[in-house]
Amino acid sequence: MSRVLIVYHSHTGNTEAMAKAIYDGAVSAGATVSLKKAADATAEDILNCDVVAFGTPNNFRYMAGAMKDFFDRVWLRIGDRAGNKLYTTFSTAGGGGREAIESIEHICGAFSEWKQVSFKEVLEGIVTTGKPSAQTLQECRELGRKLAQLRL
Repeated sequence: MSRVLIVYHSHTGNTEAMAKAIYDGAVSAGATVSLKKAADATAEDILNCDVVAFGTPNNFRYMAGAMKDFFDRVWLRIGDRAGNKLYTTFSTAGGGGREAIESIEHICGAFSEWKQVSFKEVLEGIVTTGKPSAQTLQECRELGRKLAQLRL
């Protein structure tokens, strides 16, 4: 089973609900899972996992500032030590769409270009508007189960 890291930020609890559902799915499938708020996650967390799920609200068509801060903090510390990392994304929005996820994809691409770290998106991210529905939370649990099966 894989070592799954879930890094997220949540203002209203909507993104956190999705993160916890992904966590539940990955744990139920036997993965070792670490659930971290972006403010508490570190470069070591990235180095010690096989796959990462990045979650953020869609703020002004961008990821939350706390997620950007996470990437800023780990950028210099990771260097070329991370090797290959698989990742996926999830996001909540008041009325937007995929912009927050696209900003994370852009940063992961920059890591791959400039830091010799290969971040490869493996599963399509989940985006929902407002409070996640029961169906969205089920999709998140399924995403967690799929992440548990991934390993480079």
